[in-house]
Amino acid sequence: MNQTNNNEFLDIIEPIIRNKKFAQLKKVKHHGDNRYDHCMRVAYNTYYVTKKLHLNYKKATEAALLHDFFISEVQNENGIARLRRHPEHALNNACKYFELDEMQKDIIKTHMFPITFTPPKYLESWIVDIVDDLVALYEKGYYIKREVATTSMFVMVLITQFFKLH
Repeated sequence: MNQTNNNEFLDIIEPIIRNKKFAQLKKVKHHGDNRYDHCMRVAYNTYYVTKKLHLNYKKATEAALLHDFFISEVQNENGIARLRRHPEHALNNACKYFELDEMQKDIIKTHMFPITFTPPKYLESWIVDIVDDLVALYEKGYYIKREVATTSMFVMVLITQFFKLH
């Protein structure tokens, strides 16, 4: 199922993606792509899973879209500190621009469990945590594969040119 062809999904996320601050995520690099697209993938997969399981898919989808809603708050941090602190920054931004219920706050706050130590309270929170991990693995693998293919093609062109000259 394609996320852009799903009207219900688009209706759920529309108020968030119209927000100018949220749209700035398109300019932030994330897992070889940008943070906006990463959040969209997590939101769509959360929508799909939580709807199939008859959970609160609307609230879970909104929170999944907001789970990495930070621009530059953790730029001076790296490694494990960034991983542990960014949910707090994302939650602060999400609360600044949108009204969230307790489950949505929990989803954003705990999406990096066990790195952040606090376990999720809701099944929807667990789903976002797992979906985020799977999407990140997919993205890392996809972009590493793409870079390897690009590098391999470049090396092949160099070798071909080398043999043409000799």
